[in-house]
Amino acid sequence: MAVVHCSAATLRVIGDDLLPDEITRLLGCEPTAEQTKGQVIRHRSGRERVARTGAWRLAVPDEEPADLNKQVAQLLGKLTDDLAVWKEIGSRFHVDLFCGLFMEEGVEGETLSAETLEALGSRGIELELDIYAPGDELNEEEPNQRVESNAGSAPRDQGGLLST
Repeated sequence: MAVVHCSAATLRVIGDDLLPDEITRLLGCEPTAEQTKGQVIRHRSGRERVARTGAWRLAVPDEEPADLNKQVAQLLGKLTDDLAVWKEIGSRFHVDLFCGLFMEEGVEGETLSAETLEALGSRGIELELDIYAPGDELNEEEPNQRVESNAGSAPRDQGGLLST
C-alpha cells in the first residue's frame, strides 16, 4: 500500500468561554490562529462570519509524503509536558488533533505509532481524521467542507480548519 500523499495537522482547543491568551499561557506557545466567541472573522475573499465559539489552534507544516508521527512530535514538542495542565484544559474545553489526509491514489495508508497514540491519549487529545480523495479540495470559506475539483492537489489553510 502506498503512503498517503500529504498530511496536515492542527491542534485545536475549542470552547465558548475560551480566552486564547489563557491557553497560550497554559500551553507555553503562541497559536497559529485564535478566535473568541462572537469575533468577526474576515476571509481572504472579503466575506465575513461571526465565530460561533472560541478557538486556539496550532498548526505545523504539511508533510509530503504524510508523516503524522512527525507532525504530532512537532506539535507536542512546542507545548508543555505537564499532564495536569492538559487535564485542566480538557476538563473545560474540547481538545483535538485535526488531521487532513490527502490522497493521490485510490489506496493509500498512514500508520500512527504506539508512542504517538500514547502521547495524544495521556493528554486527552482526541484524534480527528478527515480523508480527502484524489481531486477533493478544501473550501477555504467553509472549513471542513469539500468542493469538487479537477485539480490533483488541495489548497490547505491549516489555521482555518475549524467547522464550529
